[in-house]
Amino acid sequence: MTVELPPVPIHERLGIAVTSATADEVVGTLPVAGNEQPFGSLHGGASVVLAESLASIGSALHAGLGHSVVGIEVNATHHRAVRSGLITGRAVPQHLGRRIATWQVEMRDGDGKLTCTARVTCLLTPL
Repeated sequence: MTVELPPVPIHERLGIAVTSATADEVVGTLPVAGNEQPFGSLHGGASVVLAESLASIGSALHAGLGHSVVGIEVNATHHRAVRSGLITGRAVPQHLGRRIATWQVEMRDGDGKLTCTARVTCLLTPL
C-alpha cells in the first residue's frame, strides 16, 4: 500500500519527489544540475540529502503519527560523481524498532549506475 504524503517545504525547494512510500520501501528522486565539484569533494551532498529524506519518511511511516524523527546518522560511500540529471534513491529497512530505525539506501543515476550507498539510522521519539 502506497501512502499519499503531505508536501514538505524543504523537499519541494530541493526538488525531491517521493514516487513510492511504505514502511517497507521508500523510493524518490532528486535532480542534480551543474555539479562541477571534483570527485571526492562535495559531489555526494545531493545523495546524502536524498538518503536522509527517504529514511526519515520511511521511519515516520513505520513509527506512526505519534512519533517524530529527531536525529539522523548517515554513513555513506560514494561510488561515482553525478554531474547532472536525476538521482533515484531506494531505501529499505534493516531494523525497525520503537526508538531506532535503520535503513539501507542506494542511489543511482539516470543510466542506472550506482552512485552512492548509505546506511541511515533515525532516532524516533514520541510526540
